[in-house]
Amino acid sequence: MALEVTQILLNAQSPDGTVRKIAEDNLKQFQEQNLASFLVSLSHELGNNDKPPESRRLAGLILKNSLDAKDSARKQELATRWVALDPNVKGQIKTALSQTLSSTVADARHTSAQVIAKIAAIELPQGEWPELVGSLLANMGGPQLEQPAHLKQATLEALGYVCEEVSAEILAQEQVNSILTAVVQGMNSSETSNDVRLAATHALYNALDFAQTNFENDMERDYIMRVVCEATLSPDVRVRQAAFECLVSIGSTYYDKLAPYMQDIFTITSKAVKEDEEPVALQAIEFWSSICDEEIEIQEEYNGDFSGDSEVPYFQFIKQALPALAPMLLETLTKQEEDQDLEEGAWNLAMAGGTCLGLVARAVGDDVVPLVMPFVQENVSKPDWRCREAATYAFGSILEGPSLDKLTPLVNVALNFMLSAMKDENNHVKDTTAWTLGRIFEFLHGASLEAPVITQTNLPLILAVLLESIKDTPNVAEKVCGAIYFLAQGYEEGGQTSSPLSPFFQSIVHVLLATTEREDSGDSRLRTAAYETLNEVVRISTEDTAPIVMQLVPVIMGKLNHTLEMAVLSSDDREKQSELQALLCGVLQVIIQKLGATEVTRYGVVQYADQMMGLFLRVFACRSATVHEEAMLAIGALAYATGVEFGKYMSEFYRYLEMGLQNFEEYQVCAVTVGVVGDICRALDEKVLPYCDGIMTQLLKDLSSNQLHRSVKPPIFSCFGDIALAIGEHFEKYLIYAMPMLQGAAELSAQPSVGDDEMIDYNNQLRSGIFEAYSGIFQGFKSNKADLMVPYAGHILQFIENVYQDKDKDDVVTKAAIGVMGDLADTLGANAAALFKRTVFFKDFLDECISSDDQQLKETAEWAQGTISRILSA
Repeated sequence: MALEVTQILLNAQSPDGTVRKIAEDNLKQFQEQNLASFLVSLSHELGNNDKPPESRRLAGLILKNSLDAKDSARKQELATRWVALDPNVKGQIKTALSQTLSSTVADARHTSAQVIAKIAAIELPQGEWPELVGSLLANMGGPQLEQPAHLKQATLEALGYVCEEVSAEILAQEQVNSILTAVVQGMNSSETSNDVRLAATHALYNALDFAQTNFENDMERDYIMRVVCEATLSPDVRVRQAAFECLVSIGSTYYDKLAPYMQDIFTITSKAVKEDEEPVALQAIEFWSSICDEEIEIQEEYNGDFSGDSEVPYFQFIKQALPALAPMLLETLTKQEEDQDLEEGAWNLAMAGGTCLGLVARAVGDDVVPLVMPFVQENVSKPDWRCREAATYAFGSILEGPSLDKLTPLVNVALNFMLSAMKDENNHVKDTTAWTLGRIFEFLHGASLEAPVITQTNLPLILAVLLESIKDTPNVAEKVCGAIYFLAQGYEEGGQTSSPLSPFFQSIVHVLLATTEREDSGDSRLRTAAYETLNEVVRISTEDTAPIVMQLVPVIMGKLNHTLEMAVLSSDDREKQSELQALLCGVLQVIIQKLGATEVTRYGVVQYADQMMGLFLRVFACRSATVHEEAMLAIGALAYATGVEFGKYMSEFYRYLEMGLQNFEEYQVCAVTVGVVGDICRALDEKVLPYCDGIMTQLLKDLSSNQLHRSVKPPIFSCFGDIALAIGEHFEKYLIYAMPMLQGAAELSAQPSVGDDEMIDYNNQLRSGIFEAYSGIFQGFKSNKADLMVPYAGHILQFIENVYQDKDKDDVVTKAAIGVMGDLADTLGANAAALFKRTVFFKDFLDECISSDDQQLKETAEWAQGTISRILSA
């Protein structure tokens, strides 16, 4: 078989489907029958310069996919499989890969470098392949041995990939030093091969996380920074771009070490922005955006509380650079392209400059205004559309950051001008003007503002302009939808009975619906934007417009029914149908929530409930993941609105509920379905009981599965609480299955996750879900099954103590923990008293919470304290 592998690999790429299928089956059979021989054959194929490039390329791809996968469970499975191979087999493969780095064929070298890194990711953490780094560094040669440029290039690529795949603590500092030395030498201006310099620069980018110790050392840091800055001046545009990418990463990773270099960095970034090719100039701007991000994050974390002796490194680089940085960014705004793509995702120098200017405004606040406004005033009326658009973009960019006192007078003067500019002859100017209006409404309009820029006087004109401009080209209309969205949102806290928007409500709804029907509404996300805006307009609507919202129900149902009758002849048709159904289910969800929120309007949902449920069930039959999710959310809202009446739909709906809970692959659908189970429990109470065996069985399976995304597990625990609360003492039969799961998760959440923000967030979500489960179970058993929880009380109290000791707990978890402590005392009474007498932490925990500024937490803690005191004194 090994001799035939070349032909099989070529056949696997044949345009003839039959030939291709036979070859794919042969490869699969070879892999299953003799994995070791299969992998060795692939590594030899990849390394053999006499073989065709096509077979070598596929051999490398299959080899890489035999070692790694995106799915974490599959990735672990492949790693375990590799570890189990005979060491001699692994040695043969690694030798072949190492030799391939010297191949004259670039593709083979590149693939070999990637595969070496995949093996390193498995072996280095296990203490295996200790000679890897040394053997790679030997390829770099030295004063006595000059190695070919293509070998050095491939070796640097491999080193870079290894650094990308392996976590920083795996390599010894000595190895890190050696890698950095080789990489920085490869970047040096004395290196004659641009390919080697490029590979070295990419490798440094991947190795920066490893360089913590080196950046602490002044001499080493100076050397690295000098080489990076020199590389930004390389004659090769690829090297210059990669060097600026390194600078961006250094800005984020080593912000606190940058002070000595900022003057030089400003000089080289400024030169690149003004003179270099666009890919390089974009990275130069990105450096300043990354510094803004760092300084904004520092400000947000410490609320601007910086004393002279503060330990927080906050250098105000942006403020210091501002007099030169702002003009440089403003200049980029006039570099628009005549035919630039106005759709989302387009990126050029002007857009990058405007985005950076917006970050600068957030970083320095009021200081940016006097530097930008002269540019705006000078350019906003010029004949050249580029000047008008740049001025508008500059103005829109600085609306977040500076104080309202500084901005409000400027916006009051500019607003009428902006409304007039919506009739500009140039499409780009109108697009940016609509975006800027949206920003004005987002940041300078709302019930809580002392001097909002939108008043009863100018609102009619604003809406007249917006409702006319929404008929413009799709890109402009989409931005107008955004402006209406923020305009509506600003009235959210204005009151329940009426809103300044109420007189215009019908017109707004009518125009948005008309926009969704435009033939070009598929362009520039216009249809989606129109529906999202309609949702927001409905969401903030007041009682006086409820009849219009009710009239929307049959209209949206008619549209949804129409999608079910669409002819679906291609994948594009299917995608369009799915997208429309998702949007329409989303609108119905918002309407149901709005009308279902008060007794006065709930009948508007109830009278259409049967028809809506019928439509949602038909949507499920289309089996699209996104639609399934949106329809599920709408059904959850319907359950809440109809209450116990929802029971009549359960027999038909249950199979879809079960399908959603089994949907491991589209885990968002599974998570939404878990949430809907909670909605149904709250709606039906004990009437949900006939379906609980099936639901609990599936939820327990979900928790046991390694395939299901971990983010779904906290809501499942929370759902246990919803079920227990609904069915009360009937939850007893599930207790022996649920409690070990809860205890195991509680222990898992107690594992330290120092410095890993993602894990800290997840642990907080997990704990919150566990506490919600315990709370629901305690309350469900309180009447006559309380004793069932006595065996678990000690563990639960220990869990609460662990959470109390954890400085990374968030406010939600703290509140939930205190609530469960109170539930435990309230439900178990005298049985809990003995436990509390042996425990001391709870007093301090309660005292801390009672002195909190959070009123809800304070009240929960006072209730828990009173309950515990009562059982202790009984």
